[in-house]
Amino acid sequence: MRILIADDDPRLCRMLQRALERSANAVDVAETGNEAFLKLSDGSYDVLLLDIRLPDGSGVELTRRLRAGEEWVPILLMTGGGTDPVDVASALDAGADDFVKKPFSLDELQARIRAVVRRKPQERPPVLVVGDLSLDPATLEVKRGEHPIDLTPKEFALLHLLMRRAGQVLSRRTILEAVWDFKYETGSNVVDVYVGYLRAKVDRPFGRTSIESVRGVGYRFVNQSRKTDDVSAAS
Repeated sequence: MRILIADDDPRLCRMLQRALERSANAVDVAETGNEAFLKLSDGSYDVLLLDIRLPDGSGVELTRRLRAGEEWVPILLMTGGGTDPVDVASALDAGADDFVKKPFSLDELQARIRAVVRRKPQERPPVLVVGDLSLDPATLEVKRGEHPIDLTPKEFALLHLLMRRAGQVLSRRTILEAVWDFKYETGSNVVDVYVGYLRAKVDRPFGRTSIESVRGVGYRFVNQSRKTDDVSAAS
């Protein structure tokens, strides 16, 4: 399941992200309503966990904006103890599906997520296929031909991003902010480390070089290795 959390509390977001990823979910985080709106327009999510108070507006406004744009992702509001009941009612009227009151238990949150996802028939996300490599976002299955490949949640999220934007050069900053949800820091090599992990699982055992290094920029995912002056596929 792909989940987007929209909340400006970094501590809460980190805690929820770690907990939900342990249940094999792919989790992204947005700190503002506008960032959440942009992420929803760029990818497919199964549920939005939306704080009713955001730095650039309210959850009510974002819910209304999403529904006006025919974005029907299930929305689960996260409300504080001092939240005005009128705000919650307005958000539900605007198209939110349910709400959970802080502080809440992880068990309660996951139960409510399952409930809102079940309520509406969800279109099955398409299986991504590049060459003989396939990735199924619904079942979290990755295969090279008929050979299944076991990936960690972060490896899966990184491969999902690369395959969704196959052929495009993605900078380390873009990858870091999309998969790890924190800003790029000079000297951080977490992207390179995880690309190495992926290559060891999806490329090398099959004699492929589908994840290319673009000097001074980042990476791109291709059907087969290109040999050009500006590209070097790491071994």
